[in-house]
Amino acid sequence: MNELNIKSRLVRYGELIPCKTAFIDTHTPGSNQKENFTIIGSGVSENPEQHVHINIPHGFNIGAAGQSPKCNNSLHSHRTAEVFFVLSGRWRFFWGRHGNAGEVTLEKGDIFNIPTGIFRGFENIGDNYGMLMAILGGDDAGGGVIWAPEVLLEAQKHGLVLSEKGKIYNTLKGQKIPYNENSMEILTEEELKEFPEYTTGEVVPYYVARYLDLHSLSYDKPCNVIGENGKIFDKPGFDVEFISERSFKKDNGIYNKDIVLIPVEGYWRIKSKICDLILNPGDTFSLPKNNKYSLEPTKPGMATIYKVIPTDDMPGSTHRK
Repeated sequence: MNELNIKSRLVRYGELIPCKTAFIDTHTPGSNQKENFTIIGSGVSENPEQHVHINIPHGFNIGAAGQSPKCNNSLHSHRTAEVFFVLSGRWRFFWGRHGNAGEVTLEKGDIFNIPTGIFRGFENIGDNYGMLMAILGGDDAGGGVIWAPEVLLEAQKHGLVLSEKGKIYNTLKGQKIPYNENSMEILTEEELKEFPEYTTGEVVPYYVARYLDLHSLSYDKPCNVIGENGKIFDKPGFDVEFISERSFKKDNGIYNKDIVLIPVEGYWRIKSKICDLILNPGDTFSLPKNNKYSLEPTKPGMATIYKVIPTDDMPGSTHRK
């Protein structure tokens, strides 16, 4: 593989291209400062102009959300996994039909495998711009976003409508849904009863893993964070591992599918017969399958990295023990 092809699999944090009109709530006060990034795969963006950095199918999507303080991401649901880990900032996640069934605060490095089928939202409660990295199950990420009724109704007040195919049209700019499509139907009260309501106690102990805990658990080998044998039990079509500066020597093997590496802290050198790269916090690198590699921090100190590994499990609803 030549240098050009390697660059097509490497997305530097500083080169991420945001979309500020990715979703139907893009004009809603409190949500209109969001920046969405589609890093691997098409994600669930409702704007066809969203820039996709890496189009190679992996069996999952990688994206990111950047938000200024007090910026809110509106209540929505997914049919496949939605996993977030905090790259920077302090975030409040909330869930339930009206966003008041439960909540949790996450900080740098914390990871949250949000159960499928529940309405969820999040906001930046820190003092500075923050960034969340996201892993979505499946190449098509479950077919898109399911919005709470209030989100679609509020968007209409600001001229935005969503088609049944999940694309945004701005009526204030004279845009109209094509004649052969309909607008997205708003969920009925009967349909809304099918979305579970979980308390904080039913979610946080089983679906949240704290950064410092993962660092402790990876003292002699990488920590399996999400997977059939993970700290968080699930089979969403991918596994997530956590590697620290103490466990990198045990990170080895050759994978028969492309894997993805995203550093949280420190600078990491990855070497194989096809590459020799330094990865910085927030960079995303897709290593092609069937490549033996070595991975190590470039200098002593706190260094951590997440690794996403495709599995043969079908993406779908959250698996619960």
